[in-house]
Amino acid sequence: MDFFDPVVIALVLAGLYMAWNIGANDLANAMGTSVGSGVLSIKQVIIIAGVFEFAGAVLFGKRVASTIAKDIVPIDTIKLIDPHLVVIGMLAAILAAGFWITFATFYNIPVSTSHSIVGAVLGFGLVAAFNGVIELADINWAVLLKIVASWLISPILGAMIAYFIFSLIRYFLLQRASDPYDIEKKFVGLQILTACYIAFAHGSNDVANAVGPLSAALNTLGLTGDIMPTWILAVGGFGMIIGLATWGYRVIETIGTKITELTPTRGFSAEFATATVVVMHSYSSLPISTTHTLVGSVIGVGLAGGLAAVDLSVIGKIMSSWIITVPIAALTAALIFTGLMGIGI
Repeated sequence: MDFFDPVVIALVLAGLYMAWNIGANDLANAMGTSVGSGVLSIKQVIIIAGVFEFAGAVLFGKRVASTIAKDIVPIDTIKLIDPHLVVIGMLAAILAAGFWITFATFYNIPVSTSHSIVGAVLGFGLVAAFNGVIELADINWAVLLKIVASWLISPILGAMIAYFIFSLIRYFLLQRASDPYDIEKKFVGLQILTACYIAFAHGSNDVANAVGPLSAALNTLGLTGDIMPTWILAVGGFGMIIGLATWGYRVIETIGTKITELTPTRGFSAEFATATVVVMHSYSSLPISTTHTLVGSVIGVGLAGGLAAVDLSVIGKIMSSWIITVPIAALTAALIFTGLMGIGI
């Protein structure tokens, strides 16, 4: 099979579609605080993200992509039994996650793309187990447990770091300054730096959600080696940038303006906390949710100003979307996989 085979073209297009969704929803989340605090316009955010998101994806994205590609479902085992199942299963996973994120973005809901793709890959694995291709115990539940634990820990860690940073800024700078507005102006430049930092961090972790399954499928077809080629990461980085540029404004509004009031000092605190937590997990090869982490960080900043500063109704809506994402993505992937196999693809 070569790169011009219809199945390969479908896989690459599906990967681009998933990356576009990540840019429209998850990358928009990451950059929303910069827009909400008034530091950057959406056009400026797109330029910054275009450089640093791409760099993070290409230079640091392989670790997490490997986890998504091989460490959840025993791809190598399934490949020995029937390589075609791996290819169609990964295609189904990408499409399922992409469809759910498109739906969420349309309704301005900042869902987790990490939840979406992990749930979708798990859905494929469950169908494979149901059909007797693998045993249920063959699914790497220990890795899944680590991933789920990181989803719970990352927003709490983000909230704690952001709360601590903003509390220090407020106590040592804002409350002691004769003109707090002058302090806010000085943090504009710092928040631009943290916007670059969070774009790099997001690219390093979330590119895996688009290219992990794509890499597994292409490797199964013998088109790539065991080491993920840079061009696959580049496809993911390019797709995410296009997604932010074309549709990301819908979710930016939710993160940047509706949870709590954001100023440059608050935006700096939330972005620095989020990017630090995400980079730590990227280094550990764990696919965490930038959305989770950033929302946790924004809440931490809001709590530093008192609970009344946080819009709990928006938080409840966001958390509900997190809870339903994994089962919806898993079920959708199972249905798409069954459908594709049923029509003989």
